[in-house]
Amino acid sequence: MPDETINEKIQKEERRVIGKASATEREPNSSEKFSFWLAADEIANPFDIVEADQMANTRTFGLVTNIKQVTDAPSHLSNYISSDFGSTEALPQTPRQGVNVAEANVLANYDPAEPKRYPMGIYMPVQNESPIRFADEEGIHVALGIDKMFEYEREHKEKITIPAGLIQMSNGTRARVFLDKRYVLGPEGAHINISGISGLATKTSYAMFLIQSILQSVGSKDIAVILLNVKQNDLLVIDKPRKGKPEEYQMWDYLGLHPKPFENVRYLLPWGKQTQTTGLPNCFGEPPDQFQIYAYSLEDVIGSRAKPGPGIGLLIRVPDPWDTLGALIGEIQQGVMNGDKAWQNVRTWSNLLNGPPLMDKGIPQAYRQVTASSVGRFIRILRRVVVNRQSGIFVEQRAARRAVNLGEEIRKIQGGQTIVVDIAKLTDEERALVFGHIIQEVYDMYAEATVDDRGELPKRIIIFVDELNKYAPARRGEGESSIIEYVLDIAARGRSLGVVLISAEQFMSEVHPQVAGNCATKVIGRSDSSELSDPAYRFISQDVKAHLTRLEKGELLLTHPIYRQPVKIEFPMPAYQAIGHERLG
Repeated sequence: MPDETINEKIQKEERRVIGKASATEREPNSSEKFSFWLAADEIANPFDIVEADQMANTRTFGLVTNIKQVTDAPSHLSNYISSDFGSTEALPQTPRQGVNVAEANVLANYDPAEPKRYPMGIYMPVQNESPIRFADEEGIHVALGIDKMFEYEREHKEKITIPAGLIQMSNGTRARVFLDKRYVLGPEGAHINISGISGLATKTSYAMFLIQSILQSVGSKDIAVILLNVKQNDLLVIDKPRKGKPEEYQMWDYLGLHPKPFENVRYLLPWGKQTQTTGLPNCFGEPPDQFQIYAYSLEDVIGSRAKPGPGIGLLIRVPDPWDTLGALIGEIQQGVMNGDKAWQNVRTWSNLLNGPPLMDKGIPQAYRQVTASSVGRFIRILRRVVVNRQSGIFVEQRAARRAVNLGEEIRKIQGGQTIVVDIAKLTDEERALVFGHIIQEVYDMYAEATVDDRGELPKRIIIFVDELNKYAPARRGEGESSIIEYVLDIAARGRSLGVVLISAEQFMSEVHPQVAGNCATKVIGRSDSSELSDPAYRFISQDVKAHLTRLEKGELLLTHPIYRQPVKIEFPMPAYQAIGHERLG
């Protein structure tokens, strides 16, 4: 491959010493950090990975986090005075001696001659004057712990490495970065969260690249994917190939992947206000070549005793501190599902909102322990959601031949299949219903499956959702998510069930800490300094946070349980047609 030739050339030319370790009285080296000065004209950047000669002929790898210039000037005032009291034209009266000093966080220690001689490594401080070099790709893999993945694959004959992107070093060295399947799909860990400023962080693009990488690396037959399309028609043509640039194909090739669109895709699009007459779904642009339309009648939402639906509770996104609305919703659902006498004629949204037992001639009626005022509040909230402000997804009666039940279609999912559920034109309440319905169905499929049932289910289901903060907000209260408990369950138990959540949002600080904390892998794009000051980012050092404010489009910070420090990566754009996938130069 061309890139391998480039790396070999770089290794021959650039394995020279670029500086030496420096320990001073005030700034000593430690087991966790070390400093080194750079030779004149040598250039290094934050996120470069270097190696230092260590005791017993071992190597210590470090991640560069900051670079400073140190001179012999006692103060800035001294420099000002030496330039003829601030003349920008004058030559300094006292030429200063200066040097660039880099700071590095220790990643790992390694014995190249006999790797298992020191199984715990030598984590003595890097000694003063130890030669420093740029690490090569093999060294970077050792530094991050990726070599342990390769060793596991050789011993167990099992593929666990998932290509996640490329590290680009200042000296031109490129290194492939891999994730450990056991910490992505389970059982050791699971879930991936991606955050960053909208448009600049390329969150959806990276999520789709990573899903494609998972399918190609560890096998697609046993993995099913559910994607929620939340922006325009971004994910409604993922089965159509896109012509990319040569450098993108080279990156795919270097990662050992094929730049291809998704295969075996099903599209589920929502019913709209005009669908009855046009037959077209409520989506942006032209619909896909093949699609199904889904809609919700009252019976779809409530369900039956044999097959409960997602529940009316998913539509109520208001504070309910005394659980009065919750109690009424429970009465409605039990009454309709059981066919109780008072609810026998309640079969449509109109029946529920306008007729008995909750309404009589337009006046709310008390029901059991629920007062008339609480019933009236419930009716007003529900009417606003399913009548006044709805996008058309709620129908009085759903004709099975024209519109499907979303939950039933989700339960039909098979290994190797990708289902795209479009929610781009839905309201927030409707989106919560759809996402909650999907989460419930998937969770029930796996949590309630018997040993025999498990054999028919995909071994893993990956669910991708953007704007996670709307469904699992950090702060409860007004606009409270009605499905947060389901998301928390998936985050906590998903790895043992086989359900993997890949989520994205602009601000990780707005996501429930239990959800973010249960994501074994975190990916962060460009973010502003005020966001990075939130405790949600406390796992990142201050020096690294400063660099996150100037990441370029297509650059991401990747943290993974195997890595000792976060690393900066690049990745190829997805190979399917979608808005915004053209790499901007």
